[in-house]
Amino acid sequence: MKPASFEYHDPTTLAEALSLLGRLGDGARPLAGGQSLVPLMNLRLVRPSHLIDLNRVKELSEFRVENGALRIGAMTRQRELELSTAVAEGWPILREATGYIGHVQIRNRGTVGGSLAHAFPSAELPVAMAVLEAEFALRSEKTERNVRAGDFFVSSMTTVLEPTEILVEVRVPPLRPRTGWSFQEVSRRYGDFALMGVAVLVTLDQKGLIDEARVAFTGPASARPASAEKLLSGNRPEEGLFREVARVAIRELEPETDIHASADNRRAAQGADIVLLTVKPQSAAAVLEDIAPVIHKKLAALEAHTSQVGKTNIEGANILELAQATATFRGVQGRVKLAEAFMPLRFFLTA
Repeated sequence: MKPASFEYHDPTTLAEALSLLGRLGDGARPLAGGQSLVPLMNLRLVRPSHLIDLNRVKELSEFRVENGALRIGAMTRQRELELSTAVAEGWPILREATGYIGHVQIRNRGTVGGSLAHAFPSAELPVAMAVLEAEFALRSEKTERNVRAGDFFVSSMTTVLEPTEILVEVRVPPLRPRTGWSFQEVSRRYGDFALMGVAVLVTLDQKGLIDEARVAFTGPASARPASAEKLLSGNRPEEGLFREVARVAIRELEPETDIHASADNRRAAQGADIVLLTVKPQSAAAVLEDIAPVIHKKLAALEAHTSQVGKTNIEGANILELAQATATFRGVQGRVKLAEAFMPLRFFLTA
């Protein structure tokens, strides 16, 4: 597998890169981390006559918190988001979603802007940015515009980006106080493309009722079902409510059928993903006691598997530590997560 012939360009400034795009037009493609574009070129599904490498454009790698908002340069590596303390503290759902992207080798090279511009329907960053209501800065040699995440994605691998434009920066607003979050994903194996994923943000008022809810699913345009968000608003967060929201949400979505899963299977996964189990804060200790046998049973099974494959990476010596741990084996991942994102406390256990 080799790409068709192309001319390589290596700009060092954003102005130079935009000038090249403006002059070369439809025949040119920007190269970010190369985790999507290069395989497509090798298969000759994409045949640019000019490749504009953005890796030396330092202006696109700036990554900082400014005036409460997270500003992410398009060339920021996904691994930087995953390891960032600022992201973990201010935008934990973004860190969680990033951790699901392929394997660590992919995240070391893959960029935030590259994933968003590629707009693959199973990708994690588009759905995370949609639920966070991020804003994208798009620039060409002559123009500059800002586009909301909800308006950026058109369909599968299609965005509003013009051939002469580059996504230069992502701006993520701060989360409101008393906001909880969840990101859930179903895949055939650890590191595989998501069969279905969902991101949820819930903000509670002083009475403990849901003041604002955002729900976004993976798919061709990172859909946000308005009926589900409306149903959540004004109600108290309870398991029964979440189950009803799941039923309502999947009626609005149109997942695709492919070799990995049917549309019906994806709808079922959508419904399962959105259901969260809620418990009162004062019962957190009791909850830990209740789930401890389940956790130890799962870890015992993982350790038995380890003795066969000879590889393990288990972190944490007690239940509270295990709540943040990930035990990873060849093709096997067990996750135990305890998130004190809002009151009441919620936890979810997946394997």
